Amino acid sequence: MKQGNAINRIIMLVLLGAVVLYLAVSAWNSLTDPFSTVVSYAYTVDDAVECTGFVVREETVLAGTGGIVDLLPEEGEKVARGETVALVYQSEAGLDRKQQIQALTLEREQLQYVLAQSAAGGDTAQLSQQVIGAIVALRSSVAAGDLTGLEEETMSLKSLVYKREYTYGEGDGGAGLEDAILAVDAQIQALSNQAALDTARVSAAQAGVFSGQVDGYEGLLTPEMLSSLTPADLTSLANQRPQADGNAIGKLVTSARWYFVCPLSERDAERLNEGGTIAVRFSRDWSGQVEMDVERIGAAENGRCVAVLSTDRYLSDTTLLRRQTVELIFETRTGIRVPKAALRVEERTVTDEDTGEKRQVQINGVYALVGAQAEFKPVTVLAQQDDFCLVQAASAGSAAEAKKALRAGDEIIVAAEDLFDGKVVR
Repeated sequence: MKQGNAINRIIMLVLLGAVVLYLAVSAWNSLTDPFSTVVSYAYTVDDAVECTGFVVREETVLAGTGGIVDLLPEEGEKVARGETVALVYQSEAGLDRKQQIQALTLEREQLQYVLAQSAAGGDTAQLSQQVIGAIVALRSSVAAGDLTGLEEETMSLKSLVYKREYTYGEGDGGAGLEDAILAVDAQIQALSNQAALDTARVSAAQAGVFSGQVDGYEGLLTPEMLSSLTPADLTSLANQRPQADGNAIGKLVTSARWYFVCPLSERDAERLNEGGTIAVRFSRDWSGQVEMDVERIGAAENGRCVAVLSTDRYLSDTTLLRRQTVELIFETRTGIRVPKAALRVEERTVTDEDTGEKRQVQINGVYALVGAQAEFKPVTVLAQQDDFCLVQAASAGSAAEAKKALRAGDEIIVAAEDLFDGKVVR
């Protein structure tokens, strides 16, 4: 037993020594070998500036009278003038009553379905298939972790199961179903009459987009103020901690156009043109990029200007946004990313086609590994960062030059000794 343990220990030590030796050789080769390559790839660089400002909308606060509030629209949902946006219950009994009415309404729909199927000689096989489909859909959502439609899918399955039960169950025909529907209607009416005594409705005075969040800026920052805001005003707003109205239950955004106002340095503000557009990228509470109109560039104050931007897109997606840090994207460049160390300047002799005169020119380019040889590929530099360059293939004057142009996926030589076009490096 002891001899076996000694042999195992020797084998483990030998294996460990082999691994250490392999790592040491690899490290030595990487340090001493002057030849190294990387694969180039397509890349996009943004000429952008970051700024922090406020989202401004035309907003009307909706107030309730106290009690238990049940908001009906979803966040960002459009509502019509006069539409009920919330129910306010004076007690828990009112909320329970609403749930009873919903259950009875569902039961009435099920009874009406069974009655229609009975009159038309309904296809029970099709109903069974629908039940199976609803079970599969619910199981798929749960397995995928997508619970956004869980309540709706559960109610759909429950409804189909009840409908199938009524269809296959014993009954006294259409007359019995009609009596059952009348009985359910009577219960719904009785509960609705009771609800009228302790339930208040909050309706929209005008059409708009609903939001359940009220932050107190609704009265402090309005579109009418944007024509006179100064950088000092924005600083003051940023330092405030407004309190929302305690009776507020939500708000309506009553205009499709919304604004983003922010302070910029004079240098950055000069790059914007009033009446033009600028791409604005949101990435904090909402991820998206939207093209916005430049409404106003304010006068300079201590080296800063106020920029007012606007758009009528993505309103329903941005109702929860207020103070945001965004990127203003002035220009987007797409090219091929190569290491900065791989960029080389070669001096070449070119001949003027008209005069035949020869002259020396300097050409930017990179060496790419083509087969076993190094091949020089002229490039135009689009942008430079700390450790890489964004380039594109230089304009080709002939088919042969076009064939040798740099492409994404080429293996770029970063470090090598005495490189020249056509040198065998492998």
